[in-house]
Amino acid sequence: MFEPDDIREWRGHDVVDESGGRIGSLESVYVDTATDQPSFATVTVGMPTRHRLVFVPLAGATVGPQCLKVRYPKSQVKDAPSLGTDDVLAAEDEPSVFAHYELEYAPGAGGERRLARR
Repeated sequence: MFEPDDIREWRGHDVVDESGGRIGSLESVYVDTATDQPSFATVTVGMPTRHRLVFVPLAGATVGPQCLKVRYPKSQVKDAPSLGTDDVLAAEDEPSVFAHYELEYAPGAGGERRLARR
């Protein structure tokens, strides 16, 4: 599991799929608000003048030398819900992030957001 002591040390490092294919670079981590544990990462992808951030689950991710290896294939991650590099995830868009990876989504008991950026 991805548990760095300080996320700033990992920002900008490569994110790769299980076969070692480079997906992009780590931008930020979103934690599950119920547990405060890392849940998703955003990865910078795209052409230099058209960068965007895609979401990838961190369940099963491992830290290797200078990279974060996720268990989802590059093709699936690149098709994931995305944001502009200066945008934030809207509460109403959270379910689509989970659905893309066929993960169960449930807001907090009081309807609060499930993901918070760190």
